[in-house]
Amino acid sequence: MTAKLQRLSRFWPAVLLASALALVAMTMLSVGASSSGTLVTATGQHRLTLEVANTPETREIGLMDRPSMAADTGMLFDFKETRPVTMWMKNTYLSLDMLFLDEAGKVTHVAAHAQPLSLALISSQGPVRYVVELNGGAAAQYGVKVGDHLEHPSIPSAP
Repeated sequence: MTAKLQRLSRFWPAVLLASALALVAMTMLSVGASSSGTLVTATGQHRLTLEVANTPETREIGLMDRPSMAADTGMLFDFKETRPVTMWMKNTYLSLDMLFLDEAGKVTHVAAHAQPLSLALISSQGPVRYVVELNGGAAAQYGVKVGDHLEHPSIPSAP
């Protein structure tokens, strides 16, 4: 082996490690980081594990192409500003409940049992900052009503 090839061969393990780390980082960014939140309703405080979709890419992918989702889990969409939003169920195989939240995490609208794979637009029915997607039927199970709220690290505490 020539001296030049020997020098290059020393770098391959580092190149492979860097590539593997980059792939892991990209996967984590596309999926979104998980964190705990508490949905506060008249029936109590309900602990949830929520993936956070806070970039255009993670919000676009959302819960697409997932065959199932564990109970007490979901996805929190942070739109980074308060505005009317629309959601859809493109490539989403699960029936979902959508909770539309204002900038303080207060529920302003609930869309229950969104139809899987539908391209119909689901409106926030007003300006919101966040949307929480849960398994279909979870909103009823937790007793979610307009005025309830979500406590989560992404949502600033009310003054």
